[in-house]
Amino acid sequence: MSASAAQPTGTHPLLGEAQSLLPDIIGVRRALHRMPELGLSLPHTQRTVLEALSGLPLNVTTGGRLSSVTATLEGAHPGRTILLRADMDALPLAEDTGLEYASQVPGVMHACGHDLHTAMLIGAARLLCARSTGFSGRVVFMFQPAEESGGGAPCMIEEGVLDAPDGQGVDAAFALHVMTRFATGTVHLRPGPMFAASDLIHITVRGRGGHASAPHLALDPVPVACEIVQALHTAVTRTISVFDPAVLTITRIQAGTATNIIPETAELYGTCRTLTPATRQRMRTLIEQVARHVAAAHSTEADIDPAPGYPPVLNDPAFTTTVRDTATELLGADPVHHLADPVMGSEDFSYVLERVPGAMALLGARPPATATDAAPDCHSNRVVFDENAMATGMALHTAVALRHLAG
Repeated sequence: MSASAAQPTGTHPLLGEAQSLLPDIIGVRRALHRMPELGLSLPHTQRTVLEALSGLPLNVTTGGRLSSVTATLEGAHPGRTILLRADMDALPLAEDTGLEYASQVPGVMHACGHDLHTAMLIGAARLLCARSTGFSGRVVFMFQPAEESGGGAPCMIEEGVLDAPDGQGVDAAFALHVMTRFATGTVHLRPGPMFAASDLIHITVRGRGGHASAPHLALDPVPVACEIVQALHTAVTRTISVFDPAVLTITRIQAGTATNIIPETAELYGTCRTLTPATRQRMRTLIEQVARHVAAAHSTEADIDPAPGYPPVLNDPAFTTTVRDTATELLGADPVHHLADPVMGSEDFSYVLERVPGAMALLGARPPATATDAAPDCHSNRVVFDENAMATGMALHTAVALRHLAG
């Protein structure tokens, strides 16, 4: 059965319990969707999470430098510690879905499914709290701001989300990311690179301005910038192995103020995605070499302003097997898929996985009446997620935690 046609077939009791929670969890999700927030400061989102967790036997703390929520659930006896993570921030995007619960904040939208991630983790917390007397160990629920804009995961790590007062730190971590490219309730993952590293590109070509009618009396940076773009794309294909790929994309060229003025500078902006540290470093060197040498060939200069982004998300092979086995037991074999290729997007759960073995899995959330090639993807102003996927997500979070704690 193909990934696009597969549907969950499991009858595990956890799925039934998660389904019974779904109406309330949908209400939480829609409250978050109506009031999206950006970056590190998410006061409305934080309040919503705290209210949804109130009354549960959790030790709840909030962040100092960001609107994070960390909730800890203690089992009946000491044991392992697993962290379950949800990101909470939205995107600077004007929503155009027509949903009755669409964003009420102009220019801000939950277009990457973080509202579903947060609501699912609240549901998982309720399921696990109901079972706390039956397991040993500890579950840490990490509700994280600023995945999209950077800084959220490192800041929570600095503030101690991976630590514990008794010295028993987190020894495994798990996260889910919803995707409309997959059928609702299907699970997709792979060992090793799951998401790419992301580095920002900013190159300034410096020439000499002048009148547009006399380019020979100036040093025009615009054609040099255009040549750098072409040279970079060619250099990637001739320098980087296709078996350890890099994706380089220049997304913005900025220069000039008027049609009759040759500007002093032209600026290039873009992104570079890689899967391994060696290729990541090779691309940094390559970008600098190409930009400087092409500029020098035209008697101009190129300044490169490196801006390292997220490292790659590297799924621990053993923990990935645990997640796959757990998902198969929960859902049946058909909805669980090996992801053949990494996703070349990036995710700051990578910072957690640099410190703790664990995995991120993709959860299908495509509306059932939508064809695979017609479903707007994450970061689209028209993306719509199937909320029914959250029942699978709640159950899978819970099942993975219980399996790890029982190990």
